[in-house]
Amino acid sequence: MPSVTSTGLTEIPLTDVLTEVPAPEVSIVMPSLNEAETIAACVAKARQALTQQGITGEIVVADNGSTDGSPAIAAEMGARVVHVEAKGYGNALRGGIAAARGKYIVMGDSDDSYDFSAIRPFVEKLREGYDLVMGNRFQGGIMPGAMPWKHRWIGNPVLTGIGRLFFRSSVGDFHCGLRGFSKAAYERMGLQTTGMEFASEMVIKSTLLGLRVTEVPTVLHKDGRSHPPHLRSWRDGWRHLRFMLLFSPRWLFLIPGTALFVLGLFSALWLLPGPRRIGSLVIDIHSLLMAGFVCLLGYQLIIFAVFTKIFATTQGLHPPQPLLERLYRYVTLEVGLIVGLGLSLAGIICLANAVWSWRDTGFGDLDPRISMRQVIPAVVLLTLGIQTVFASFFLSILGLRRK
Repeated sequence: MPSVTSTGLTEIPLTDVLTEVPAPEVSIVMPSLNEAETIAACVAKARQALTQQGITGEIVVADNGSTDGSPAIAAEMGARVVHVEAKGYGNALRGGIAAARGKYIVMGDSDDSYDFSAIRPFVEKLREGYDLVMGNRFQGGIMPGAMPWKHRWIGNPVLTGIGRLFFRSSVGDFHCGLRGFSKAAYERMGLQTTGMEFASEMVIKSTLLGLRVTEVPTVLHKDGRSHPPHLRSWRDGWRHLRFMLLFSPRWLFLIPGTALFVLGLFSALWLLPGPRRIGSLVIDIHSLLMAGFVCLLGYQLIIFAVFTKIFATTQGLHPPQPLLERLYRYVTLEVGLIVGLGLSLAGIICLANAVWSWRDTGFGDLDPRISMRQVIPAVVLLTLGIQTVFASFFLSILGLRRK
């Protein structure tokens, strides 16, 4: 009879009392959705690897709502089938890994694109003490027809390159579906995503946590299905890119924001004394106004970077950051209020000086090339001050959540 685990997952069949059976060394976890054409071959290869290489292990098929009879096929082949109701690649894997009892997990797609009989290098690296062992298809080889050209030459290289740049990762194939990791390392990662982003999140968090990560060459074969793959190139590619951007406030907000703020500030200081001539081009108050806008935009992005980083840390998406801990010691609500009110006061003084200059003319017509050089800095300083005051309150709220 089927049974329900503490995680809400239904398992079939479950004839052994798990507490009386020694935990296996390796659990091979396969997410599955209507893979009746290939699941038997995958399970057979996995069982062959365990038998021939003398590995104490189990095979767990995480079924994500198949309607083609593939769960029954997997069970007949000797796999333990776990039914995961929540849809999504990440959900299926999380459910399968939660049910796995092995010290080490080897996960791979059940479409027969990966040879489960060749998992020995993964197990050996895990035994050596590595926390995450990634397959690398570009080192191992991609068989004809196994990967569309846009994935091979555009999607995977671009996304992997962005991941290596953003997170200083050494992984050369971010999205290889065949990988191994220790159960202890997986629990430390605290993965949150439910869809295809699960693959990227695992690599990113392993890097951010300073886990030991390595790669082994992996051959990618043409899958054995007659129906189209579950992967949707542009949609899933965008989801991976979006996730990496959201997971890296440094690149999404901080670096662009700092560049804009510095550019706007120095441009404004350069234009403040008077018009500037570059060849036959005269740069005047219109450019000063744009410089002030760029400065404000950059400052706003820097604030967003701090908000995002603190929120991600408090929600467990990012590991704790020593720099933020030190920041919270010195940059308190009171310090932020003092700085913000100081900037606002400077803006008010500049604005009052502009009004006073207007008074000297009898509140008559003004030369905008003169008056705007007083008003623009005043407005920028006043806006920066108000932003700083309210940002300080919001950071204080995030700090309460953090504590």
